[in-house]
Amino acid sequence: MSKNYITISVTSNDLDKRIDKFLTEKVASVSRNRLQSIISEKKVKINDQIIISSSSRIKSTGLITLEIPEPIEAIAKPKDIKINIIYEDKDLIVINKKAGMVVHPGAGNSDNTLVNALLHHCGGSLSGIGGVLRPGIVHRIDKMTSGLIVVAKDDQTHISLSNQFKNKTVEKEYYLFCWGDLINQKGAIENYIIRSSRNRKKMTISKNNTGRFASTYYEVLEEFQINDDDNISFIKCNLNTGRTHQIRVHMSHIGCPLLGDMLYGKQKVEKVDNEKLKYFITHNFINTSRQALHAKKLGFYHPQKKERLTFEIPFPSDFQDFLKILRDTE
Repeated sequence: MSKNYITISVTSNDLDKRIDKFLTEKVASVSRNRLQSIISEKKVKINDQIIISSSSRIKSTGLITLEIPEPIEAIAKPKDIKINIIYEDKDLIVINKKAGMVVHPGAGNSDNTLVNALLHHCGGSLSGIGGVLRPGIVHRIDKMTSGLIVVAKDDQTHISLSNQFKNKTVEKEYYLFCWGDLINQKGAIENYIIRSSRNRKKMTISKNNTGRFASTYYEVLEEFQINDDDNISFIKCNLNTGRTHQIRVHMSHIGCPLLGDMLYGKQKVEKVDNEKLKYFITHNFINTSRQALHAKKLGFYHPQKKERLTFEIPFPSDFQDFLKILRDTE
């Protein structure tokens, strides 16, 4: 795979910004950590002068040239894992990821991930701009979340899709079940999300507007009474941003954690009066830590064809079965 160069204009409005923060804002396809690594490898120049430190401040206008090094051979190895392909062409592939599948390799999940499956299916045609362990991965959904994810097969497609996510032109529609009922049937949850200082696996709402801005639009579709005082709500969410655990954090923040989400909220299964409903929730969501969240719809512009593509998939079987039980017990 050939090297990839990105050129960025620097204006007077950019002066005195930290170089790593500036590049993070401008190059959506590359993480800040990887950008810092690229800077340390002396692959970034401003007006042909090499930047030697991530903390350097921009002192002059002009052009920044960023060299994305040729990716190292992926540590992840191809593995013949069945994946549900919704769409595929020479530039990209859209997958319906099942709940329980990790997107990319990490601690404890080195060879049964979506990346392993994609390396087997696509061979060497995935983009390398995401780094060693995430070839082709433009965005991600959590392990126990099901639904749509788009993967790039080349670097230019990867950059284009990443910019669409950054510029908020990607349509992302999710459906979920949560404990409780919302005060308003429609609305927006907007605040800033940061990593928790108490538990590094969790995200939390910032109390002083630090962190990253997050915006979730929701609509209550149905409410189901589980006892005299409590409900389970079925909700549609559209994301205007894509922060880590965004929907899960937002729903927990307003007192309506997702069913099965053991990280972000107390599970209220003991309050469910109907035994069939209680059994289903326990065995299909709580015991499996399957947060009841499904990425049902995904829309974006095809980077090469320049046409709008929109994909919508059915609910997974656990959602369908759960809805039937809820409606039957009303």
